[in-house]
Amino acid sequence: MAIYEYKGLDRTGKEVKASLNSEGINQAKTKIKSMGIMLIDIKEKKSGASKDKSSFSFGGSIKVEELALFTRQLATLAKAKIQIVEALGALMDQTDHPKLKVILSEIRGKVNEGTSLAKAFGDYPKVFDNVYVNMVEAGEQSGNLEIVLLRLADFTEAQTKLKNQIKGAITYPVIMVIIGMLMFGIIFTVVIPKITKIFETMDKALPWTTQLCIWISDFLLNYWYMVIIGMFASYYFFMKYINTPKGKAWWHRTLLRMPIIGELTTMINVSRFCSTLATLMGSGVPILTAMSIVKNIIANVHMARAVDEAKVLVKEGGSMATPLKASGYYPTMVTHMITLGEKSGELEPMLKIVSDNYEDQVNNKLSGLTSVLEPIMMVGMGLAVGFIVFSVVIPMMELNSFNR
Repeated sequence: MAIYEYKGLDRTGKEVKASLNSEGINQAKTKIKSMGIMLIDIKEKKSGASKDKSSFSFGGSIKVEELALFTRQLATLAKAKIQIVEALGALMDQTDHPKLKVILSEIRGKVNEGTSLAKAFGDYPKVFDNVYVNMVEAGEQSGNLEIVLLRLADFTEAQTKLKNQIKGAITYPVIMVIIGMLMFGIIFTVVIPKITKIFETMDKALPWTTQLCIWISDFLLNYWYMVIIGMFASYYFFMKYINTPKGKAWWHRTLLRMPIIGELTTMINVSRFCSTLATLMGSGVPILTAMSIVKNIIANVHMARAVDEAKVLVKEGGSMATPLKASGYYPTMVTHMITLGEKSGELEPMLKIVSDNYEDQVNNKLSGLTSVLEPIMMVGMGLAVGFIVFSVVIPMMELNSFNR
């Protein structure tokens, strides 16, 4: 079943633009004619998201929340023993997202023609990543697709929750930085220039702090465009540098060494590594394939390189924990639990325990991040404002003494 967009005229001569679901273009034309509409134009709606298509993509990106909901619904329908083709058709009718609706229509058509569900998902890498596709493939091969889809739904929802927590944690600092920049911009471009005119009447050298504030004020007033260009240029070249292999390695190493941020980065990547590997192994994905997938979803290149080295050792019959421990980026508790899991043959449950533990730590860390950053940022802004006030008040007091 495909989605067709059409344009026509109704019985009153009014132009009509709409879309409908149909098995083919001829059936779509018949449906439109039965509605009393004189057809002017009709075309099949394409997603533009398939890797073998180059058409324009419409409808906006599909959010992780929407993908998690779709996965949960598909898992429920599969558990109810509804055929995948029918389940995809039902979900296509229910979704309100235009792009997802068309993608589901195309996937349904491919599955109906005999393509596996995993391969059909794999044609849309911007929507369904390697973790998603490989888990679905493992579920189809093992005959436990509904169980795997339920695991995948839980995994996707957990990733959505973590993403939302990170966004919530950084919202306050970003707002404070913006407010601070606006406040200091007003002080240096409006307040200090007025006070500077008073200082010009003083036949006396000003303190270096006052001279610094006046210099900053003059620079912003006369060369504001250079400040804007400098900010954008700095951002551009910084982003360009950290997207190179050398720059990315330096930046990711720096992040790991930063206070608070470094610990949080490690926790998030360890949690992602353990939860994803446990989910893939529990879904029947071979461990070497699972490690290749996990390596690609770890955001830090140094931690990802350690997983790649571990994969090589596992392929040779060695322990996964050894390269992870040697890298110095994975906590001792994590490598110890992995070692115990490998020796006992219970690696998946051990990974799940570590994942749950670190997920709780990440939740607590993110919850407390705002409470930690708030006083730090308030003190920092207070010191900056105090420096400006101090720089202005001392000369004003000296001026008053001089006038007396």
